[in-house]
Amino acid sequence: MKKYRCIPCGYVYDPALGDSDSGIALGTSFEDLPDDWQCPICFVGKDNFEPVED
Repeated sequence: MKKYRCIPCGYVYDPALGDSDSGIALGTSFEDLPDDWQCPICFVGKDNFEPVED
């Protein structure tokens, strides 16, 4: 699964790790995050993320 980077702050969402602070389980793909999910660092929405190239 692809990782996604927050454009404003650089936080990287890694599906392997999920987002335990938001109750997002390990293995949850970025596409499967709720529409109202926000960056845990700067609180922008999913539309402010870009795929990380491997």
